[in-house]
Amino acid sequence: MMFSKPKFWDNKINIIAILLFPLSLILLVLIFIKKVFTRERKFKIPIICVGNIYVGGTGKTPVSILLANKLSKEKRNPVILRKYYKNHKDEHAFIINKFNNLILSKNRVDGLSKAEKSEFGTVILDDGFQDVSFKKDISIICFNQNQLIGNGLVLPAGPLRESLSSLKNTDIVIINGEKDKIFEEKILKMNNNLKIFYSFYKPININEFKNERLLAIAGIGNPENFFDLLNKNDLNIEKKIIFPDHYNFSKKEIQKIIDQSKKDKLKIIMTEKDFYKIKNYDLNDIKYLKVEIQIKSEEKLFDVINKIYDKKG
Repeated sequence: MMFSKPKFWDNKINIIAILLFPLSLILLVLIFIKKVFTRERKFKIPIICVGNIYVGGTGKTPVSILLANKLSKEKRNPVILRKYYKNHKDEHAFIINKFNNLILSKNRVDGLSKAEKSEFGTVILDDGFQDVSFKKDISIICFNQNQLIGNGLVLPAGPLRESLSSLKNTDIVIINGEKDKIFEEKILKMNNNLKIFYSFYKPININEFKNERLLAIAGIGNPENFFDLLNKNDLNIEKKIIFPDHYNFSKKEIQKIIDQSKKDKLKIIMTEKDFYKIKNYDLNDIKYLKVEIQIKSEEKLFDVINKIYDKKG
């Protein structure tokens, strides 16, 4: 599903949010009913769920890849599991380029069964916190400091997939950004046992774009996070083009943007995930910003994660 986020989601509660709030209440009731009546299946294989409650753009996929690579070095034989969506091929390609083991399944329980039968040692679930059909050994929720919880309301009045109280079922929170004591206090009221960590994106090829006049393209959940990263690294963004999340660029469309950028004497920069949507077009005029996510106090994070193996025996 292609998706463009309404601006009012990240602002103070306004009349639109108020009008939509009855629908949010209905969603909350449906979520409650689902949790009560869904039978939870247990698996022998350790399951680490990396999810979010804010819709899109929280960094859960980069975190999943980081965990997979680290656990692979520790001989845990991990596999990343994602629910299959036809128009998410950009994210599938993004993952495969950074970690080899990936299972795509229309049903997560089926995917978990496949992982267990394939003798993988750990499943890292990229998304799926809201799926209550199986037991998770550890749940990680990701936030981005630029949005956090937006206006704090559940869909469609706000950007949350479920209420903040769902953190009661969470073990770890990873916030992409600077330390935020106010937000920490807020979420610790929901769950005093939460372990809170911070992450940041480290640009790898930033020097390729220094002293250039840039046209920045983003078709991701929160494009402002990409633009913010460019600004923090003192890049000169002359123009921005925003597309919906998971947008499928046509070659003709991209070529038109390239032609216009040449007339305007601008160099094009886009996100790595967007680049994988056009990689097969063999266009040399578009470059992407390579970034890697890093987690502060990473060793402490893995101390928490590795405890699940002791419990599983």
